[in-house]
Amino acid sequence: MQAITQPPTLTDRELRAIVAIVYEKSGITLHDGKRELVAARLQKRLRQLSLASYKEYLTRLNDDVSGEELTGLLDAIATNHTSFFREPQHFEFLSQRVVPALAAGARPSGIDVWCAASSSGEEPVTIAMTLLEAGLDRFRMLASDISTKVLAIARQGVYKSERVQDIPPALLRKYFERGLGEQAGLARVVPDIRRRIEYRKLNLVAMDRLDRTFDVIFCRNVMIYFDKSVQQRVVSMLERHLAPGGHLFIAHSESLGGITHGLEWVAPAVYRRAHQ
Repeated sequence: MQAITQPPTLTDRELRAIVAIVYEKSGITLHDGKRELVAARLQKRLRQLSLASYKEYLTRLNDDVSGEELTGLLDAIATNHTSFFREPQHFEFLSQRVVPALAAGARPSGIDVWCAASSSGEEPVTIAMTLLEAGLDRFRMLASDISTKVLAIARQGVYKSERVQDIPPALLRKYFERGLGEQAGLARVVPDIRRRIEYRKLNLVAMDRLDRTFDVIFCRNVMIYFDKSVQQRVVSMLERHLAPGGHLFIAHSESLGGITHGLEWVAPAVYRRAHQ
């Protein structure tokens, strides 16, 4: 009979080292009490690499010049809870208040949208559906995340039926293709939406400037994992990327209190950059 092997123990020193790496590279603060979370999420990686301890894993991590193992670590640690039409008040505001103003002054090339924490794609797809339903056809969207794992899911645009069950039936029929045969129980985002969204791996903490500004930026449910200093860096970066009159959406559980910025509060968790 094969002996049952116990999972490796995560020591205080090893935990501090992992926490420090995650914070330095992603800005994510792992508070006290996260030992079980870190251990649980990294045990699978240790098994994949045939490593017997977290000490060996840290050596592998520090010796990996390719950066692939760091990507694997951040993929494992990042929390990617999301859903379609999450915090629906924002999409109502986008449709009723933001779109009419954008449509009136839209450039010939259309408007630019950035979903800065796109996870597995539900949020950027919801934004796209909202814009189209509000009559705004000319737009392009950048959707970014630090996790390569969830970006791969987002690019496919395929979701299990339970993930799309809360989408209004009319929108589900209009913007999703139902899987048949071996694909039964799955729904795929229609090509018209998929072609409008560019998915890109971006680290909000490490980046400085993209090649364009945006009329709308969604950055929701990510700053709750940052301390105040990292939040300041991220908000300043997002503000630089807002076009004059552009809107920034953060999560209702987040706040810009105590952060220096020049944005105007216009609705709960919605801010606007002044026209210049």
